[in-house]
Amino acid sequence: MSNEAASAGAPDPALVWHTLNGYQRTAVLKGAIELDLFTAVGEGAETPASLATRCRASERGMRILCDYLTVLGFLSKQDGKYSLTPTSAVFLDHRSPASMSSAVKFLASPKLMSAFSDVAETVRRGTTLLPEGGSMNEAEFGGEWITFAESMKPLIAPAAEHMAKVAVEGGTHPRKVLDIAAGHGGFGIAVASRAPQATIVAQDLAGVLKVAQENARKAGVIDRYQLLPGDAFKVDFGTGYDLVLLTNFLHHFDESTCETLLKRIHACMTPYGRVMTLEFIPNSDRVSPPIAAMFSMVMLGTTPSGDAYTMEQFDRMFRAAGFSRNELQELSTPHRLIVSSK
Repeated sequence: MSNEAASAGAPDPALVWHTLNGYQRTAVLKGAIELDLFTAVGEGAETPASLATRCRASERGMRILCDYLTVLGFLSKQDGKYSLTPTSAVFLDHRSPASMSSAVKFLASPKLMSAFSDVAETVRRGTTLLPEGGSMNEAEFGGEWITFAESMKPLIAPAAEHMAKVAVEGGTHPRKVLDIAAGHGGFGIAVASRAPQATIVAQDLAGVLKVAQENARKAGVIDRYQLLPGDAFKVDFGTGYDLVLLTNFLHHFDESTCETLLKRIHACMTPYGRVMTLEFIPNSDRVSPPIAAMFSMVMLGTTPSGDAYTMEQFDRMFRAAGFSRNELQELSTPHRLIVSSK
């Protein structure tokens, strides 16, 4: 039964069952990725016996794991043999250019998952139970952001390419680009690859920037890639930026704090500069689309006061910081893009 049917009034015990056991789905997918199961199937191991040999596991365990993954839709099964589904072939076989299997290292990390160990108490308090500052506490969470930089780049590749295309559309080629909370550097690197005259200034924690620097070297743009380590609310950005990339960062803070950062950004830009903000942006009803709407819970669990903001809220924040126009663009990913003009 669908969630729509259940919410319309038809009782659905399966919804309760599946949700209470949802942690098993995470654990199963994580285990399959760690065993490199999907690559093994893609390379031709089809039976529990052959997969057990290939993945160095028990035949019983492999049979049960593969059947579970078949029920979930990650594998197909016919005549006792398993094969990849289109989703697992593209996103979970590590030979695929679009493989996002590395994301499990961050999304299912013990520290991140611990933020949801007592949701009832989190809701009572209205804030994270993680140590002060939550995911923005460098001493406690800094290592997690290095893991993020090392593992999450494949997940954002389509959005990065879209942003890079927008950056150069109409013959407008940026020359000086500030990439705030650059992480893996994927967004700034994508822009640098399409705008050969652009210099990218990547801001983030020093340890995280080492990952971005190496990615820039691999992409062949290291000669135009500068590092700006430090806190985005304190470090001197400099001036003269005609493009600022603000990706998956504002959701960590309350609206007032976001406005403070946006004013700093506004001050460092040229008169005709633009800001590209990539975020999980729910509709005004705050329950659709699903991934963006549910992201608010991630922020409740991991930050003191962050949220998934609607376009109306973002428009208000940007205008309060001095920006004149904000355009929302839909993407083929769960994110949405806001292009703001000074």
